[in-house]
Amino acid sequence: MAFPMTDDETQHPDGRARAAAVAERLLAAGLRPTRQRLAIAEILFDGVPKHVSAESVYAAARQRGAPLSLATVYNALNQFTEVGLLRELVFEPGRSYFDTNTEIHHHIYNETTGDLDDIAPVQVGPLPTAPPGTRISRIDVIVRVVKEE
Repeated sequence: MAFPMTDDETQHPDGRARAAAVAERLLAAGLRPTRQRLAIAEILFDGVPKHVSAESVYAAARQRGAPLSLATVYNALNQFTEVGLLRELVFEPGRSYFDTNTEIHHHIYNETTGDLDDIAPVQVGPLPTAPPGTRISRIDVIVRVVKEE
């Protein structure tokens, strides 16, 4: 049982089932379900799609009593991204979010508030020709908005 669940959650059958499902998800992706990865995965994969930063995951884990370092959170988020459990969204150097929804979709990013919302895929084209020896793997569309003054 991973430590971030409360006593009430661990005693409840749904809590145990949720923890087991999270562990199985990590195993299916080829990751060993360590206590640290489980703590982070239980925050991320609760059935509600979300956009998170490493800092927000770190804060949620600490609030749940998980003794994790911020470096551990960054490492886990990068590992989850590498195996396809998350998508990393980079808005500018040093500002990344991780998306639990890995289906094809795009985003609206509010530069004023930092809010990030999903939008349905939009038609993009014509596409440039990929350099020799490469192919286009995916297209990420981020519509940036700012508050009108």
